[in-house]
Amino acid sequence: MFAYVGRRLLYSVPVVLIASFLLFWAVRTTFDPLAKLRGGQDQGAIARMTEVLGLDRSIPEQYWRWLTQFVTGDWGVSSRTAGSVHGLILPALGTTLQLIVWGVLAAALIALAVGVYSAVRQYSAGDLAFTGLSYLGVAMPPFWLGLILIQVLAAWPQEILGLADPPLYFVGLHSAQGGGPLDYLRHLVLPVLTLTVGLVASWSRFTRTTMLDALSSEYVRTARAKGVPRGRIVVRHALRTSLGPFVSITAVDAGLLFGGLVVTEQIFAIQGMGRLFLDSLLAGDVFVLVPWTLVIAVVVIVFNLLADIAYAVLDPRVRLR
Repeated sequence: MFAYVGRRLLYSVPVVLIASFLLFWAVRTTFDPLAKLRGGQDQGAIARMTEVLGLDRSIPEQYWRWLTQFVTGDWGVSSRTAGSVHGLILPALGTTLQLIVWGVLAAALIALAVGVYSAVRQYSAGDLAFTGLSYLGVAMPPFWLGLILIQVLAAWPQEILGLADPPLYFVGLHSAQGGGPLDYLRHLVLPVLTLTVGLVASWSRFTRTTMLDALSSEYVRTARAKGVPRGRIVVRHALRTSLGPFVSITAVDAGLLFGGLVVTEQIFAIQGMGRLFLDSLLAGDVFVLVPWTLVIAVVVIVFNLLADIAYAVLDPRVRLR
């Protein structure tokens, strides 16, 4: 097992380096770090900053200089806020992590239950209903769903019941004056629900497919012929076989969510990675965009590595490959 993990770690190193260089090159050639200075026509300041930032060097030289500073903790200074990039990205990463942990956990449990039910009761009324709802969930735009949830679960109850505050909050993850677990929960429900609907829709269909393949396999038919109880066949044979692919796709999707919650975080005014990217992109803050892209690339690679490890744990045959 340690050899398997070691190989995956070694494979990840060149992937990180190649991905970071390509991202650095793309951002450097797309955005001009001195765009604000060029508007002022101060040639002396432009020349000084060009030398300070090393923009007169080749892209590989700029990349190596930036990478050595990055790994030592010097991520630069934001041109938008004049604050440390390190101090912007890490809190945003922690905020997004909270959404992903709760959203993925809830979506995984619901998707497994729905997928197993749909496979065991194939073509039943419940299966057909879940299938239709899953298509609706996949097709539903997150920005529209988020706004509908705010109206239905927050604005209307407050108006109808005459409450001073809505039962569920929809700005940030905490109140300005602070609060305990209940306050946190009231902020968390709507964005997590917005995130969960699409995940449940796609993951439940994936679970249903893998469960149907497992239930039609030879070892399941053999277990049935031997008189093994139906519940044991479903849980200990079919579901156990389906967990490997399910955990893999869950881990990969969770990694991608770190940079893909732009709409959800914007709707609910959550200061996470998605909103940080959007604000930096609109301001042309290249000093945030470059570290942001590398952090997301590393997170995606780490979650892919975790998916490989989890699959190897659930299916020992993978370790021999």
